[in-house]
Amino acid sequence: MTAQEKTYVLVGAGLAGAKAAETLRAEGFDGRVVLVGSEPELPYERPPLSKGYLLGTAGRDSAHVHAQDWYAAHGVELRTGTRVTRLDVAGHRLALDDGEELPYAKVLLATGSSARRLPVPGAELEGVRYLRTLADADRLKADLAEGGRRIVIVGAGWIGLEVAAAARSHGNAVTVVEPQPTPLHAVLGPQMGGVFARLHRRHGVDLFTDTTVREIRGAGGRVASVVTDGRAGLPTDLVVVGIGAVPNTELAATAGLAVDNGVVTDHALRASAPDVYAAGDVAASFHPLYGRHVRVEHWANALNGGPAAARSMLGHDVVYDRVPYFYTDQYDLGMEYSGLGGPGDTVVCRGNPEDGGFIAFWTADGRVTAAMNVNVWDVTAPLQELIRSRRRVPVAALTDPDTPLERLVG
Repeated sequence: MTAQEKTYVLVGAGLAGAKAAETLRAEGFDGRVVLVGSEPELPYERPPLSKGYLLGTAGRDSAHVHAQDWYAAHGVELRTGTRVTRLDVAGHRLALDDGEELPYAKVLLATGSSARRLPVPGAELEGVRYLRTLADADRLKADLAEGGRRIVIVGAGWIGLEVAAAARSHGNAVTVVEPQPTPLHAVLGPQMGGVFARLHRRHGVDLFTDTTVREIRGAGGRVASVVTDGRAGLPTDLVVVGIGAVPNTELAATAGLAVDNGVVTDHALRASAPDVYAAGDVAASFHPLYGRHVRVEHWANALNGGPAAARSMLGHDVVYDRVPYFYTDQYDLGMEYSGLGGPGDTVVCRGNPEDGGFIAFWTADGRVTAAMNVNVWDVTAPLQELIRSRRRVPVAALTDPDTPLERLVG
C-alpha cells in the first residue's frame, strides 16, 4: 500500500477536525493522519470564546480540544498556521501555502465559517471587533475587561447577546442594535425572542430593535459613534459586530464540488466527489429526519459531525441524523434548544416564561418540531426523542407540568 493510500487529511483544525482525528485512531485506523489548520493555535472549540473565557471565569486553555502532547502521542500530524490553497479531487492531492503537495486517500473538509462583515461606511475603523477566532476573543476580552466603556453591539443573535452579557458583567454600558423586531427573531420567533429582549433590558442593556446601522463614524481613525436609520449617532468606544457567519466553501467550490449554502453532502457526510467528506459548520448535509439538506453552525454539530465523518471515511454505515442542538448562558439564564422550528410554527409553554424556568415547544400539525428548556435541566434526551418521534401530542399534554416528558413519546 502506498503512502497516499494510507493518508487521511483533515482540512480545518477546529472541533470537527480534531474529533475526527480522535475517532480515526479510536476506530483503529493505523495510517497517516494529517490535521491542517490555518490558525496558529491548537484545535479549539468556540463556545468558551463568547462564554467562560470572555466572562473571565475560564482560562484560555479551556477552549482546547486536546492538550498539546495528545497529537504526537496519537500519531496525528498537526499543521497549524498552514492553509490549503487547492484541492485536486481527480489527482487526490492538496496544495499547501508553503508549497508542499500533500497526497491523500480520503479528505475531510471541516473548514468552518467566517464572521459576516458589516457592509457600511466606517466598518474598517479601529475599534470595530468581530468574534470568531481565539485571537478575536483575546482582543475583545482585553477590551471589555477594562470596564466603564461604551459598547455598541450590532446584531442581537447568539454571539451579540452573549457578548452583551459579558460586557455588562465587566461593568460596561451596552447598546444592542438589531434590524429584526426582537432578538433571535429568525431562530426563536417574536414570542421567545421577547424573552431575551426583556432579559437584557432588565440587566441594563439599551436594546434598539427594528433598527439598522447605516454608518460608523470615527475620530482620529477610531470609532466614535454609530449612525442608525433612527438615530443620528450612538456614542461608543467600541463596536462589536455579530451578524452571522458565512461557510468557508472557497476550497470546495474551486475544486468543483457541489456547494449550496455549504458543501453539499449526503446522509453519510460524503461530498460530491469520491473520497471527499465534509462536517461541521461548512457542511450542508442531507438530514433524513427533515428530508432536506441542513447546515447547522452550532457546537454540537461539530462535536458529533467530526466523528461521524471519520467513521464514514473508514467505510462504516453512517447515517448522520442528529437532532440539531445548541445552548447559551446569559446572566442567570441557561438555555438548551433542540430541533428546527419554522416561522409558521405555534409556540406553547410548559411553565411561565416570566417566572424563570420553563419549556417552550414549537409545533406544526400537532407535532413538536423544536423545544427550548430555560433553567430546566436534564430534559434534552426526552425532548429530542419527542421531536424525532414525530408523534402528534395534544397541547394540553405539552403544557401540563404534571405530565412526564417521557410519557409524551409513548
